[in-house]
Amino acid sequence: MFLCVAPVDAHGDGDGDGDGDGGVGRRGGRRTRLIRFVGAVIACGVVLTAAGAAWAYWHLNHNIKSVDIDGALGTDRPARPTPSASASASPLPSGALNILVLGSDSRSGKQNAALGGGDVSGARSDTAMVVHIDAGRTKATVVSIPRDTLVTRPSCPLASGGRTSVAYGVMFNTAYELGGPVCAVKTVESITRIRMDHFLEIDFSGFAELVDALGGVTVTTDQDIDDDKSHLDLKAGAHHLNGTQALALARTRYGIGDGSDLGRIALQQKLVKALLDQLAATDLLTDPAKLYRVADATTGSLTTDTGLDSLPELTRLGESLKGLTSKNVTTVMMPVVPAPSDANRVVAKEPAASELWASLR
Repeated sequence: MFLCVAPVDAHGDGDGDGDGDGGVGRRGGRRTRLIRFVGAVIACGVVLTAAGAAWAYWHLNHNIKSVDIDGALGTDRPARPTPSASASASPLPSGALNILVLGSDSRSGKQNAALGGGDVSGARSDTAMVVHIDAGRTKATVVSIPRDTLVTRPSCPLASGGRTSVAYGVMFNTAYELGGPVCAVKTVESITRIRMDHFLEIDFSGFAELVDALGGVTVTTDQDIDDDKSHLDLKAGAHHLNGTQALALARTRYGIGDGSDLGRIALQQKLVKALLDQLAATDLLTDPAKLYRVADATTGSLTTDTGLDSLPELTRLGESLKGLTSKNVTTVMMPVVPAPSDANRVVAKEPAASELWASLR
């Protein structure tokens, strides 16, 4: 705790000389006292501001959780592309980048049940997006992988020691459920043959806080949505959603289309663009309080790889993406078809899926 006080002398007049002179001397004493008081207030303000900034930095930095993906997976991975000379000479990174973004959804507890989370314990990677950022970092492609896709899940190292066994024809999201972020990255790399440069996991409840901190997001729906499970009821058209409504939209699947995960993916991709638009429209630098709320909500909801687990690293990544707008973000879904073994599951549609991944290498 910091205590700031203006200097006061033994006589309580604050000039520190105790001479009690009148006339000019008294007026000079008053000016001296005023100057000393103002100086003390400014000094206290500087100390408190610096202390507050230091605490805020410490708090935000310690919000971020991380996983050592590189250390866990070692060298048994797709190779990194060789950076171009122009990219390495840039003051900010400007080379192509691939990031696996997972949305993890805890569905336990009364609060999540009230938000449409149901009554399932643990967390699920209900959202998986491969974000490919082109060289120059002014364009990006976001590819969603349906969680119900049947895949070959590779052997993954476990944090507790040992490894998982290779599994054939299992749902994609079992990789995260069984082996956490490390296995999710390993599985995506085995499907795409693309090296993931970074990993970002966003907690859905934290996502709701981020939307609220930004003042909401505007999303246009193409059809009416009435989902009893997510508690979302929207008519087709434009809607400005708060955090609770945005989270419900991210979770909605039964109130649209055929009730499968594919309809939900389209809504989540709309949310991604809406969030980019809201960030671009919000001048956070002129509102420090809002900037802190947004930063607190963002860092508090993130788990990253160890290459992005600090404010300087996240800030540097953000600065390198300043030229990226929602208009230059293409959202697609990995081409899939119904699985022959189960109509409620899908498999990659070939050769379209392989051609998509090849275009991003």
